[in-house]
Amino acid sequence: MRGKSHVQHSSPYAILSHTWNDNDEVTFQEFNSPDRDIAHPRFLKIMETCRLARGRGIPYVWVDSCCIDKTSSAELTEAINSMFRWYRESTTCFTYIADLAVGSEIEPDLPKCKWFTRGWTLQELVAPRNVEFYDKSWNLIGDKISLLKALIEITRIQEDALRDSDSLPNHTVAMRMSWAANRQTTREEDLAYCLLGISDVYLPLIYGEGINAFIRLQEAIGQVTYDLSLFAWTDQDSTETRQRYHGILARSPAEFSDCSSVWKPGTWIFPTHEYTITNKGIPSLVCRGRMPRSYRSSYTGMFMAFSISVFGP
Repeated sequence: MRGKSHVQHSSPYAILSHTWNDNDEVTFQEFNSPDRDIAHPRFLKIMETCRLARGRGIPYVWVDSCCIDKTSSAELTEAINSMFRWYRESTTCFTYIADLAVGSEIEPDLPKCKWFTRGWTLQELVAPRNVEFYDKSWNLIGDKISLLKALIEITRIQEDALRDSDSLPNHTVAMRMSWAANRQTTREEDLAYCLLGISDVYLPLIYGEGINAFIRLQEAIGQVTYDLSLFAWTDQDSTETRQRYHGILARSPAEFSDCSSVWKPGTWIFPTHEYTITNKGIPSLVCRGRMPRSYRSSYTGMFMAFSISVFGP
């Protein structure tokens, strides 16, 4: 087992999806140390990933904890902006669910697992075509297709998005945001950064900016799409804690929690007249075209809230 800095794009590789224990993960520096002890329990996930890959004739594996030099801000930025693509292009993604006991039932045990609550594992589920799930003792419990019904119920992600990440553009921004509404990350900024790939945008990383990372994400999305569902979020604060004034952009994915059914009913939600997010907000926007009658009631609030006029009967 040895590290390799650059692998040809066409070389097949397996990739690991897992939840982190910050005090129990092998770092890039430790993995590349001549004094490393691969018999140490902390290397178990890496060794098991290698074993599974070797059994399938896959020559390389990629494990985020030890394949990214997190002491290099440039490498970390490149890795986070590229990670969705790396998972999508993998031959197989091995998903290790550390808190799923041997012999557990898919229902009700699988939905309780921590893996479904973490921000980074969202793209690790959606991006790869082939995902295999393993319990805490590395017993195979199924793959993304055989567990598809359970995964849809747990994550609220639509079937076509789980089957093929190329279908993501068919889903509104609000719907994609809703998939992360109940997920958490250790760093507040990572709630935005873990959605870069799913949103198909790129951002420089600024750890320490807090909530502004999610604002920057939405601004970047607004530069590449006219999808007005970006503004379909709702304030999740209680009446007692709710701010009197609020910006036009959401503060976190949690504010899109009610948007799992915001579909793209037609071109009316994508105005042909472009809008621009500026430091003074968003200029008045007019959508010209027919809004299907069946969708008018469900979108009235959003259209009224942002003074968007719709012409046509």
